[in-house]
Amino acid sequence: MQTFHSNVLVSATALFAVAGCAMSPVTIPADLPAPLRAPAGQIAFVEALATGVQIYECAPRPGESSAFAWTFRAPEATLSDRSGRALGKHYAGPTWESVDGSKVVGQVKASDPGPDPAAIPWLLLTAKSSSGTGTFAQAASIQRVRTVGGIAPTERCEAANAAKIARVPYTATYYFYRVSP
Repeated sequence: MQTFHSNVLVSATALFAVAGCAMSPVTIPADLPAPLRAPAGQIAFVEALATGVQIYECAPRPGESSAFAWTFRAPEATLSDRSGRALGKHYAGPTWESVDGSKVVGQVKASDPGPDPAAIPWLLLTAKSSSGTGTFAQAASIQRVRTVGGIAPTERCEAANAAKIARVPYTATYYFYRVSP
């Protein structure tokens, strides 16, 4: 009997610890450019730190078969919280998928070059679609800020290296917003 009660207590404590992490207030940067601020009536509920790559392909420019450029194809990143706990992954769409199976697909609403010209831009995205019933299914807006790296390669892109894929490391912080209850 003692062991049963101890196991229940440990399980309940773990459940409340996870719930506490999910309910912790999210502090967004105070210096966000105005176009990147979430719409009124939305509150930040998840902060996700992304580590991964931005994938580019050397491809012909649209309408110019003899001219080539590095073309963005997709992100590929893992998402975690500040303690390193896995939250999910980020991939083409752009899609964010939580460890609970919920997903949100975003659409760019606004862009800002951010403070680092050697990093991909900061973005505000709106949820285009979502699935599941978990964390990311609640997202109405997503911000990408604090970017490092990820810009297109500086290597020449020409017919000789057409179809070459470049995986450029990047990090970013994503904030997920939901409609305030």
